[in-house]
Amino acid sequence: MAENINGFQGAVAGLSLTDVIQLKGHNKYTGCITVSYDGNEGVIYFVDGEIIHAVQGEETGEEAIYQIIKWPGGNFNIHPEMTSNVCTIHYRTDFLLLEALRRLDEERMGGRDPGSGKGPSVTPRRTMSKIAARLQEINGITYAVLLDKEGTPLQDTSLEAAALASKGFFLATTGNQLGELMGLGDIKASAVQTHNFHLLMYDSKQHYLSIAVKPDYNLDSVESDIKSALMPGK
Repeated sequence: MAENINGFQGAVAGLSLTDVIQLKGHNKYTGCITVSYDGNEGVIYFVDGEIIHAVQGEETGEEAIYQIIKWPGGNFNIHPEMTSNVCTIHYRTDFLLLEALRRLDEERMGGRDPGSGKGPSVTPRRTMSKIAARLQEINGITYAVLLDKEGTPLQDTSLEAAALASKGFFLATTGNQLGELMGLGDIKASAVQTHNFHLLMYDSKQHYLSIAVKPDYNLDSVESDIKSALMPGK
């Protein structure tokens, strides 16, 4: 019976779920881990050893990870063939695990923080430009990257940044080619809507800004929030 399960059982015998997550991080794993417990299911996606996306019920991102790690037992399976283009997590895996354990300790103590009241003493976010980090606080935006005029991401060496920069650079150069053919000059902003995500591109004198938006979000509303975030003094 599910309530008698103690520990996770899966493709790697004798290891807990957090052990497996850490092992996959060390091995630079790309793929996913599916987890099940007492009728609940969760999916954790990795790229190059870092967790980029997680789903558990209606929860996604960091909250989904925290819910899954709270389960006292269950089963997990490893699927290297399953990947995701969605990125809802922008924190390092070590931070996610430490924060999950901190939350568990706090719950066990009846809501009292066992530490100093602060999270783990690590730098949680992956390295990225200040502009990109600010934009990722906007609801609906899954990732943002600032890139130079050659298409190279600035201050972000992650695979997500490289992929998003490539899409944004292609959109920028293609838009400028069309603008030249139509006598409109360079295109300063453009958008592409797909079933999986929306892509926004902005062109400045020295940089491009490429932004991925969840498909169920209204682009006009997101663009309004972007303009407010980029206003001087904000």
